[in-house]
Amino acid sequence: MDPTTEIALRIGAFAVVFAAMAAWEIAAPRRPLTAGRKPRWPSNLGIVVVDAVLVRLIIPVAAVGVALMAAERGWGLFNLLGVPPWPAGIAGFLLLDLAIFAQHVVFHHVPVLWRLHRMHHADLDIDVTTGVRFHPIEILLSLLIRIAAVLALGVPALAVLAFEVTLNATSMFNHSNVAVPERIDRVLRWLVVTPDMHRVHHSIERRETDSNFGFNLPWWDRLFGTYRPVPAAGYLGMTIGIPLFRDARELRLDRLLTQPFRNDQTAADRERAGATSRGAGSERPTSVGSVKPS
Repeated sequence: MDPTTEIALRIGAFAVVFAAMAAWEIAAPRRPLTAGRKPRWPSNLGIVVVDAVLVRLIIPVAAVGVALMAAERGWGLFNLLGVPPWPAGIAGFLLLDLAIFAQHVVFHHVPVLWRLHRMHHADLDIDVTTGVRFHPIEILLSLLIRIAAVLALGVPALAVLAFEVTLNATSMFNHSNVAVPERIDRVLRWLVVTPDMHRVHHSIERRETDSNFGFNLPWWDRLFGTYRPVPAAGYLGMTIGIPLFRDARELRLDRLLTQPFRNDQTAADRERAGATSRGAGSERPTSVGSVKPS
């Protein structure tokens, strides 16, 4: 596959899904925003640019390119076993999704990795831009994990491309601040991670933060016992974010990039644990309250 075609497909899919979810958020928002868009969107979207540039500079061969190389050289389990393309593609898509689920769980429970991932959780609202707000180091590590999985399995390139595009699209979808009718959500969350299902994962309560880890498929949480249907405070009453980095200044791009390297991890873990004992309602309103939502 021509790299230019791959990039065009990915950018096109990103633009279409982002525009659709942003319009939906305006037309039918699920929750009122606390900090609003103006203080958050420039930095959240700025992170996307930083991530894209660093990935292309440091790891110019994307997962699709690695899949093509593996197929040409016969590397990976599916290639060694001679599995036909369609079964290999379906199995590969599912196993890549399981790998991302496992990665997500590990990033929550290994302190040094949580320092990277917590930047994603430190957003004071959750909307379509939260779905692309990941620290560049986490993005690079995630790409390396996916490349390793593609090489080990020999996933067909078309399935890898489908997975990459779907992962990006579903991340924007399930982070979006959109209202899905409850009766539809109940059915939909058996097939895909819905915004309400994933919103629980962004609760300030640690027991809720450490649940609903899925991005694409909702089955892994149910299978491994990490599924939580609703937040204790309700979807409108829950507090979004983590106990650390609740000052409005932390929404700036430079502050996002340095968050993993600030605050002692012991203090971070103490604050995360304290949030559970205090309850979301006892979180002190910091200078976020001075930011006018927009």
